[in-house]
Amino acid sequence: MKTTAHPLSRNLFLIGPMGVGKSTIGKRLALRLHWTFKDSDQEIQQRTGATIPLIFDLEGEEGFRKREKNVIAELVQQPRLVLATGGGAILLPENREQLKQHGTIIYLRASIDELLKRTANSRNRPLLETPDPRARLEQLMRERAHLYESLADYIVETGQRNISQVLKTILDHLTEESLNDH
Repeated sequence: MKTTAHPLSRNLFLIGPMGVGKSTIGKRLALRLHWTFKDSDQEIQQRTGATIPLIFDLEGEEGFRKREKNVIAELVQQPRLVLATGGGAILLPENREQLKQHGTIIYLRASIDELLKRTANSRNRPLLETPDPRARLEQLMRERAHLYESLADYIVETGQRNISQVLKTILDHLTEESLNDH
């Protein structure tokens, strides 16, 4: 009798800009798979007892990125993990390498308009504490979009879709990949 590997034999890492839905989708995906869900930003906050904006104020973006790198290097070692990364996690080559080595990378993408809507009321996004959040998001996407795209095993649009539709798309991709491997 032939045994087939579970369609999801690798961890799943969600990348993309702030507000795209990484945490929301990640939690639901982990529930569906009966896997562990972690959010790298939440991990950093729990471990330090400080909010992301406070860490940025005290240590700057560089200090935050160092903490993020250490947390990601540790978390990717866990089995059966769905990890929502911070929007800028892909900036460090070490993070990109860790994610590539230890899992399947899913880039969640949405338009600037959609990201603005979703982040409008959040006070926990220090990079958007600016007079012109739209210009800042556009700048961040100019800097990061090529990194998201080059890392991604799959790109999934979240813009005008509900959580169930996004989950179905992700699971369809992963199941299709598993079937093609056999």
